[in-house]
Amino acid sequence: MALTIETTLAPQGPATAILLTDPQVVELGGGPRAAVLVTVAGRTERLRLARMGGLNCIGLSKAVRAAFNVEIGDTITAEIALDTAERTVDVPTDLAAALDSTPGLRAKYDALSYSRRKELARAVHSAKRPETRERRIAAAVAEVSGA
Repeated sequence: MALTIETTLAPQGPATAILLTDPQVVELGGGPRAAVLVTVAGRTERLRLARMGGLNCIGLSKAVRAAFNVEIGDTITAEIALDTAERTVDVPTDLAAALDSTPGLRAKYDALSYSRRKELARAVHSAKRPETRERRIAAAVAEVSGA
């Protein structure tokens, strides 16, 4: 089941969100914290429904707004569907090598939530300098190993 809604992106603190009514959440299925696919102007992002301050929200971070090419205050048409696909993360090869170098470390990484795995991989991937990349890999390994 997919919903198509038109909404104006109102500020929610420093970010914004697509707000859904309780009946829309029920119609969508998946519950109040469902993983969703949101499509705006032909671009699709994997997001999550959340309940905040009594509202059903799909948060749109600055990065997601940039991907959708929208800003706070814009009126958009969004198609929202349940995301039933497995959430996988593209792990940079050097991070993967570091995780694979210690027995059991890759399994600990794989046991992290999708969001945490994604953020660790994103931090490494977005590093511009080799020293920064190495530092972020070391930090990720330390976090995963519990050091």
